[in-house]
Amino acid sequence: MRLLSYTAALLLAAPIAAFAGETPSAPEAVQYFVNLQDGDTVQSPVTIVFGLSAMGIAPAGVDNENTGHHHLLIDRPALGEGEDGAEEFVMNMPADDNLMHFGKGQTEASIELAPGTHTLQLVLGDKDHIPHNAPVFSEVITVTVE
Repeated sequence: MRLLSYTAALLLAAPIAAFAGETPSAPEAVQYFVNLQDGDTVQSPVTIVFGLSAMGIAPAGVDNENTGHHHLLIDRPALGEGEDGAEEFVMNMPADDNLMHFGKGQTEASIELAPGTHTLQLVLGDKDHIPHNAPVFSEVITVTVE
């Protein structure tokens, strides 16, 4: 039974691991939203505070062990899901209206979101904007903007 559980865990993790770069992450690292929860109703502009435990923040281009910088996915498939460029996201993480880079090491942002329902996910990127190995990312949350 223990072998079956271990095998199932590996199979579930494999698709996400395929989207990782070469920079190692701390095994216990967790990325999260500090001030938002799934299902929250908010006003625009939305202040979002980024949380990270067991690793530190460093600007893009800085190669310090166990550090990275935040990226915010807005209304995009979660890391490793979907058909609209998840692999491209991992390779070069192009900035656009649905992928915000915080390469200066920012830990919060105020962003404009149109009224309606939006999904949000944080992904930690290394010095080159590539997710760590193993990737560090938050749960996907849904917020409603009034």
